[in-house]
Amino acid sequence: MQHTPTQLTQILRRDIDTLPQQMQAAAKYIIDHPGDFGLDPVRVTADKIGVSSNVLVRLAYRLGFDSFEAFRTPFRQTLVTDREDQLGQDWLDRMKSRGDFSAAQAGFAQNELNVVTRSLRLTDPTVMRQVTTTMNSAKRCFITATRASYALAYYFHYAGRMAHPGFQLIPRHMGSAVDDLLEADAADCLFAITVHPYSSDTIQSMRFARKRGMRIVLLSDSEVIAPGVDPDIVLPVSTRTQHHFSSFSGAMTVLECLLGHLFAAGGSAARDRVDRYQTAREDTGAYWRPAKPPRVRKK
Repeated sequence: MQHTPTQLTQILRRDIDTLPQQMQAAAKYIIDHPGDFGLDPVRVTADKIGVSSNVLVRLAYRLGFDSFEAFRTPFRQTLVTDREDQLGQDWLDRMKSRGDFSAAQAGFAQNELNVVTRSLRLTDPTVMRQVTTTMNSAKRCFITATRASYALAYYFHYAGRMAHPGFQLIPRHMGSAVDDLLEADAADCLFAITVHPYSSDTIQSMRFARKRGMRIVLLSDSEVIAPGVDPDIVLPVSTRTQHHFSSFSGAMTVLECLLGHLFAAGGSAARDRVDRYQTAREDTGAYWRPAKPPRVRKK
């Protein structure tokens, strides 16, 4: 019987605790990175996991395949996400017909698709180029948001500081963002994120930044959020939702596009910073790794 990647990953999840240690590492990698597993040759996959190619071959045999290639084939065949836009939305129609709960899930999914699509449609490449140039030309770029929007700012800063070492997330130390802007000047910029209902702290930060002569970029669901707030550039996003809080899926998608531009503009220097960050994290044990099996001395 031909297994789908979903069925195979379910089997791996079910049996992972019964596998030898190195096979556990291989199983976890396949569960976490099915797309890469479908694309990469066996040696590349083995290197990424930190095991020998033979471990992957033995895992394939254990799952009933006669070769590694046979094991990888279902994953390769389903790498259709690169043309997701061509596949239609029949899956939503099928979901709607499976009962009330499934119909509600289909409604939520459709809403998020609409939010993402509209946000991307609103993202003018000319405006995105202006934002990228403004950030890259700034000595420091302060990233600010509060309440639920803080999650967006935190992630954008976490990844973006590797593209631009001048990124600073504010407020720091549970204070006010204004405290962190006291020494800012016209050589710096402020990237503010706020959606309805708009944060008073973020609005105050933007007003203060304007007095300091800073350039201001605003990501929001409106170009007009309060009197006396006059950003230089606005990245508009959709936040329509079917629950009581704003949807951030569109905003996150726009931020991901901006990160792509920032890393592309950062070139080799940005790639080097990513490598240094990654090495430092690995050296300090930031990421969990399975323990290496003990070596058996040969007599």
